[in-house]
Amino acid sequence: MFITPAYAQAAGGAASLASSLIPFVLIFGIMWFLLIRPQQKKAKEHRAMIENLRRGDQVITAGGIIGKVAKVKDDGEVDLEIAEGVKIRVVRSTITTVLSKTVPATPE
Repeated sequence: MFITPAYAQAAGGAASLASSLIPFVLIFGIMWFLLIRPQQKKAKEHRAMIENLRRGDQVITAGGIIGKVAKVKDDGEVDLEIAEGVKIRVVRSTITTVLSKTVPATPE
């Protein structure tokens, strides 16, 4: 007479769990294609640009210094000539843009 049918409501739990996870999966997918993937692509392009630096390339650093690459060192550093006879040492990863590339010499 005073028995309530509340115990029968637990049967739909599995369907509600799946339907509550779908929005989270969709949000993650949207974040992946709009934020994470383009950022990884840009980082990969920057890494390739840094690896292909050569002597004579004109570059801009993150601090806004414009100079020519005088020497590329193996330990992650580059010597930049910012004026005639004035050279500074910068970390490779601070180079943001290559303004002009030097043409490699053709073997004869």
